[in-house]
Amino acid sequence: MARVYMETMIQRCVTFSQIKQLQSHFLTAGHFQSSFLRSRLLDRCAVSPFGDLSFAVKIFRRIPKPFTNDWNAIIRGFAASSQPSLAFSWYRSMLRQSSSSSALCRVDALTCSFTLKACARALCSLATVQIHGQISSRGFLADALLCTTLLDAYSKNGDLVSAQKLFDEMSVRDVASWNALISGLVSGNRANEALDLYKRMEVEGIRRNEVTFVAALGACSHLGAIKEGEKIYSYFKNANLDHNVIVNNAAIDMYSKCGFVDKAFEVFDQITGKKSVVTWNTMIMGFAVHGEAHRAIEIFEELEKNGIKPDDVSYLAALTACRHAGLVDYGTSVFNNMARNGVEPNMKHYGCVVDLLGRAGKLREAYDIICSMSMILDPILWQSLLGASEIHKNVEMAEIASRKVMEMGVNNDGDFVLLSNVYAAQGRWKDVGRVRDDMETKQVKKIPGLSYIEAKGTIHKFYNSDKIHEQWREIYEKIDEIRFKIREDGYVAQTGLVLHDIGEEEKENALCYHSEKLAVAYGLMMIDSAEEESPVRVIKNLRICGDCHVVFKHISKIYNREIIVRDRVRFHRFKDGSCSCKDYW
Repeated sequence: MARVYMETMIQRCVTFSQIKQLQSHFLTAGHFQSSFLRSRLLDRCAVSPFGDLSFAVKIFRRIPKPFTNDWNAIIRGFAASSQPSLAFSWYRSMLRQSSSSSALCRVDALTCSFTLKACARALCSLATVQIHGQISSRGFLADALLCTTLLDAYSKNGDLVSAQKLFDEMSVRDVASWNALISGLVSGNRANEALDLYKRMEVEGIRRNEVTFVAALGACSHLGAIKEGEKIYSYFKNANLDHNVIVNNAAIDMYSKCGFVDKAFEVFDQITGKKSVVTWNTMIMGFAVHGEAHRAIEIFEELEKNGIKPDDVSYLAALTACRHAGLVDYGTSVFNNMARNGVEPNMKHYGCVVDLLGRAGKLREAYDIICSMSMILDPILWQSLLGASEIHKNVEMAEIASRKVMEMGVNNDGDFVLLSNVYAAQGRWKDVGRVRDDMETKQVKKIPGLSYIEAKGTIHKFYNSDKIHEQWREIYEKIDEIRFKIREDGYVAQTGLVLHDIGEEEKENALCYHSEKLAVAYGLMMIDSAEEESPVRVIKNLRICGDCHVVFKHISKIYNREIIVRDRVRFHRFKDGSCSCKDYW
């Protein structure tokens, strides 16, 4: 009866002071010798929201011979703490202790599970491999739940080869195993494989849950695979799961990133339950990256009216909207209000403000903000200033920003290209050559342009001057047709963007076969007449080329076709000869 009573008292603890009183009672009443009750108290102290991990460690230190459950409670506490890597240190200490023949502790499946969860949070890939070895040697591989935790740790650490191998070797897989690998593939930029795995679940009759839908919708977001995304969301709604706010958030994100922000808003507007701050943030950011700044600001202002306090992501989304539309006054007002509302600006917020001011031509103000910052600077701030200097052809500021970036040890190809652009715009070809030589000396490799397009349910990938695609000849013929038509419409090639001292004709030819142009040409070829209203949607891994931007405006008018391009930063929606960015990008 005493044990049942004490266990009940432990469960009833809802404050830290109650835990301390119970610990004192344990010592005076002799309950501290009970391994079961002691570990329950330790667990309550180490893991509960009102507990104190440091106090749990003090309790642990008073145990003459800790049992397995005592160690597990502390490891579990650190795994859930702000210092998850310490869980692995405790795990190693437990291994050393358990090596003694007289030890009362032995590593069990729970020990491994808690430590693996810590590895997943702390991104300890080597520790994950070591624990995998322990699991194998101790015969725990038959534990399906533990194997799923191991799979999740591998996935979150980016070791997708080991994750896939483990998945293939598992004799029993539950939905959590499938979800862990699908999520890992999405995070590891292997969204195509993630979607294939999702489809395989359907074929094998595995019951999918909310986590599955969120991961699969995330894969569609990466790929811009709207048709597959709509199928997944439709299945989700037909299963009467559309009350789940997390999946609805993923659907809003999917529609936004596939270029259909109005459909994203339909999902947002139709949520019947209480929207989370993530829901609001996702919608604000959706409008922001689509260049619909005023709608983004409208949602941002509505958020507080609905009794939800904006967080750091809310402010970041609002600032993103301002930077894409040049709303300097409103953006600086939002930034200044952050601290007053108890939200401390971080590096991303400062980066947005620097970009906002820089793009508006206020380069000196942007520079002064960077110089006034007390926190350790991130290269992104100087890179933002460098990008703004390139837009406004300011050689002096570009050289300052470029030098600062280099001093921070960053050798990003894009930074060299921006500086080259500034020099090329002034006809300073010797300086362009010097920058190119500097890139070779530092072995900086240029990231190749890459574009995706979904056509008839299949994702097609194009590189610059690509001749790998099986229909490349037809695509090049389509490019020639487009060139002829847009010239008649007044197109003039943006040859100033070619950073080589060559003839105008050669420069124009160099611009013709950029990956996004190839993707759009293919899209025009492949759209059925029955889909006359369908836009051509392209995803680019880099910022859209200035010449491509001009070309797509002409195409949208001549071919009467809407073109949506998602680049590294934002969306460009081309329609009737103009772009949604209003040429502010």
